[in-house]
Amino acid sequence: MWGGTQLAKQTAQYGSWKSPITSDLIVQGTISFEQVLVDGLDIYWIESRPAEGGRSVVMRQNASGQVEELTPQPFNARDRVHEYGGGAVAIRDGIVYFSNFADNHLYVRDRDGNIHALTQDSKMRYADGQIDVARGRWIGVREDHTKSDIFAENTIVAVNTDGSGETVLVSGNDFYAFPRISPDGTQLAFITWHHPNMPWDETELWTGKFAADGTLTDLTKVAGVKNESILQPKWAPNGQLYYISDESNWWNIKRITDGKLETVVAMDAEFTSPNWAFGQSDYDFIDASTIICDYTQNGKWYLAQIDTQSGALKPVASEYTSFSSIRTDGERVVFLAGSPTSFRVVVTTNVDGSNPTVLRKSSEVQVDPDYLSIPESIEFPTENGKTAHGIYYRPKNPDFTAPEGEKPPLLVHVHGGPTSAASSVLSLSTQYWTSRGVAVLDVNYGGSTGYGREYRDRLKGQWGIVDVDDAANGAKYLGEQGEVDANRLAIAGGSAGGYTTLAALTFRDVFNAGASHFGLSELEVFAQETHKFESRYMDSLLGPYPEAKDVYFNRSPINFTNQLSCPIAFFQGLDDKIVPPNQAELMVEALRKKNLPVAYLAFEGEGHGFRRAENIKRALDGEFYFYSRVFGFTPADDIEPIHIENMDAEPGK
Repeated sequence: MWGGTQLAKQTAQYGSWKSPITSDLIVQGTISFEQVLVDGLDIYWIESRPAEGGRSVVMRQNASGQVEELTPQPFNARDRVHEYGGGAVAIRDGIVYFSNFADNHLYVRDRDGNIHALTQDSKMRYADGQIDVARGRWIGVREDHTKSDIFAENTIVAVNTDGSGETVLVSGNDFYAFPRISPDGTQLAFITWHHPNMPWDETELWTGKFAADGTLTDLTKVAGVKNESILQPKWAPNGQLYYISDESNWWNIKRITDGKLETVVAMDAEFTSPNWAFGQSDYDFIDASTIICDYTQNGKWYLAQIDTQSGALKPVASEYTSFSSIRTDGERVVFLAGSPTSFRVVVTTNVDGSNPTVLRKSSEVQVDPDYLSIPESIEFPTENGKTAHGIYYRPKNPDFTAPEGEKPPLLVHVHGGPTSAASSVLSLSTQYWTSRGVAVLDVNYGGSTGYGREYRDRLKGQWGIVDVDDAANGAKYLGEQGEVDANRLAIAGGSAGGYTTLAALTFRDVFNAGASHFGLSELEVFAQETHKFESRYMDSLLGPYPEAKDVYFNRSPINFTNQLSCPIAFFQGLDDKIVPPNQAELMVEALRKKNLPVAYLAFEGEGHGFRRAENIKRALDGEFYFYSRVFGFTPADDIEPIHIENMDAEPGK
């Protein structure tokens, strides 16, 4: 940990402060977690390692506390289903089943450590599996790309664990998720939905019974009405089926009792988040009468127990403020967690939350808390008399102060999704900015999760308007409050956040600079070229294509570059299948023709989001360097410059 703070602060411009939170520190030994599983006395998790090119590894802590890596190089326990993957690993009795990213095959690792493939066709992808012990099968979601990528066929299949073949159990719908086997092995529950819905729009809960030959019979829809999102079905130990539904406006836990649908506990809170990736687990059963769960309310996450008989919710004390991947064996609870002052960790506790033990940290970096900006939840007025939300970070560095009267530049960060939400968990990438003297606003614009379905539905038909207005109004609000320099406002985001960034820079005259990380600029191209999972997403965000062709045109920044008047930097993976590189390259070329300052960094081997340490570092430093040139401050670090075209040219000439 860094030692004593200097007694006398140095005076330096905002943005010019020397910080120990460097890009090298951020990528040094940093990992991320994707899934937690419990098998007997053993605990498993999947960690993604930027230092190994983003390789995902299955880890295990056994009953004696020994931690070991189970999937060595070159295996990468990650799948491509829906392109976002998730749920790549299933475990039963010490045997590990996992999807391998390089060839899409489903593999098995036996108890002796031997690994072999169960499938052979690389155009088949597998995710979200469970083990059907009685019949010797892996049952999960398969995505068949043998005919087409955008028209891939999604089914629920059973893969024989001896490698002798596989059988389709359920087919005919556009999408499936959460296939879950009942405790007695006689039934299967699953979620399904159809285009143009996304899983947070409208899904259905179905069950089926296993016949003697292992096929599914008596397929029955048991829950799901129009505009109801159902997620995470789970069987209680007594065989009762539970699930999460937003029929009440909030994602609350429900169950089926004698054919009747019951709400277990009704709260103005969300007990899950959007199902972008497989493998979610926001609740589990300690026993038939007790649930351990997480939920979010007013931007903060909590851990709690629920008495399934009375519906009483009892908070579980924890030092953490973010939770996911909840699992329990009835005596211990294991989950992923984090807080504003601690990195994301794998934690195990007693079922009452006592005796917390960290099994694995996402970073071993020791950060002096004096350098950490603590997030503040803020609300601010936006269009149509409504209120929007955000998480605000003030500049913080114990060694520096700004010249009297100077206000800091502001970076508005726009999350992806767009139904995602900003997290308050410690992020050195955010602290990188604040410790150098740049304020940060993580905006939870209308459409974000955590504030109920009504708030989430604000974006329906309004993408490129509501999100842009909320981002702009958040920046203006902080400027009006005297928190930041209203003449040095930047906006940045990745994926859908990159689109909001480009739309804000094109259609609003609020920001002075911006950075798009693999962001959309041409919505019509995206509607025609993207993968199956998102191929109809914009029906709800913008309208069906081509019927709403004019809307797509009018909200595409690339069509209105004449309205651009400020510098923009672009960061793009050349292997991105979700937002292809031409989305950035079209915009860069338009800025070149206008003689506006523009920077373009393209990364070989990167897809939708950067996983390699060297590229994460280059993008972060590159964006900071870009703003330093635009806003006129001098970085304290020796940052490798990026090439900024037209930086000294007069815009428009």
